Amino acid sequence: MAAAGNHQSLEHTPTWAVATVYFVFISISIALEHFIHLLTNWLKRRRKTALVDAVERLKSELMLLGFMSLLLAVTQSQISSICIPAKMADIMLPCRKQLADQDEARTKFDAASDRCSSQGKVSLVTKKGVQQLHQFIFVLAVMQIVYSVITMTLGRAKMRRWKAWEKETQTTEYQVANDPERFRLTRQTTFGRRHVSSCTETSIQLWIKCFFRQFYNSVAKVDYLTLRHGFISAHLSGRYPNFNFQKYIERSLDEDFKIVVSISPLMWFLVVIFLLVDVHGWHVYLWLSYVPLLIVLILGAKLEVIVAQMALRINNQSTVIRGTPLVQPNDELFWFGRPKFVLTLLHFTLFTNAFELAFFIWVSIQFGFDSCYHEHTPMIITRIVLAITVQVLCSYITLPLYALVTQMGSKFRNKVLSDQMAKLIKQWHTGVRERRKKQELLQSPRTDDIDRKNSVIQH
Repeated sequence: MAAAGNHQSLEHTPTWAVATVYFVFISISIALEHFIHLLTNWLKRRRKTALVDAVERLKSELMLLGFMSLLLAVTQSQISSICIPAKMADIMLPCRKQLADQDEARTKFDAASDRCSSQGKVSLVTKKGVQQLHQFIFVLAVMQIVYSVITMTLGRAKMRRWKAWEKETQTTEYQVANDPERFRLTRQTTFGRRHVSSCTETSIQLWIKCFFRQFYNSVAKVDYLTLRHGFISAHLSGRYPNFNFQKYIERSLDEDFKIVVSISPLMWFLVVIFLLVDVHGWHVYLWLSYVPLLIVLILGAKLEVIVAQMALRINNQSTVIRGTPLVQPNDELFWFGRPKFVLTLLHFTLFTNAFELAFFIWVSIQFGFDSCYHEHTPMIITRIVLAITVQVLCSYITLPLYALVTQMGSKFRNKVLSDQMAKLIKQWHTGVRERRKKQELLQSPRTDDIDRKNSVIQH
């Protein structure tokens, strides 16, 4: 009776149970839709256009996830009816053979009357397997979104001190310290002392120094102020010294967020490859855990090298400078001459790490901690530690470096800059109108005096 009860259809299920389940799912869906609507309106009121686009990208990802779930639910019977030889079912198993044999025996018992067993074959993927795959896709999509949001939130929290640095550029002390009429030796500037030394004479020495520098004071105040000056001089012709560089970086990061939070078709194909190589004895996932860590460390060192190279170029061009050291933004400093390639690596790192966490969570919930996937406890602990380490490094080191250094490309983003430029132009027009009013006020008394003199002469 119990076995029959587990497989009964809706025609033998109480209506109150069906209605309750349906009501819960409808309520959750409506609440989620309403939350996204409120979030979008709130971002529009604050003029966060890039974040609004990110929310729209998130909605499209949820729609894709819903379509995939619907497709799997509708076709699970057709998928499970695809038959393959039993020998092929023993190739590239994720667990040891004896455990797989037990699962296979249970599967044959449950599906003894299906078409595949009658032919001496087995299903390509059973209905239960399709359901488990469905759950994994859901967990992966959720973890990718959550992981990206956490990384961006923590990274921007660390970059809050840049607001104080930006405000400092408007003070008299900063303008005096960076007087354009002041001559100094390049090596005597704070930026020069930080980056130009005997330890950077060769490329190997430079990379070693920058590799370790990323762990301590990766974005120094002098780096921010110097790169800010170089950006304004290169892209704004130095005409807007009051330009809010910190706000520009924040808007650029918002533009990048809508890319990072999404899962591109290439990423989905990577999932196929990851699932394919999950073979018992290969330990691919252990080696895969080191890939995000390796990319984050190399990426952080590369971004530090770019800043150091700009300082070395200044030192090679002239030993004496006027005012603030002037760095020259250039795409050639980046890999393949593409600053956006850094974002591609960052996106891949976040997705790979999210896959690691999603797979661990899915296996733990679906099969338990004592399953064949968790045979080697040290490997599991290593993977978890590496995932947490990558999270910390990516949030507090790589992301702030990326946000600042990638502004040193040859081009700037018109879409990001447009709002600030519009504000600057509006302020300029306001200043012009105020000056005209003052001139009119100064000229009007003189006109009245001239009229009085003419009237006296006439009389």
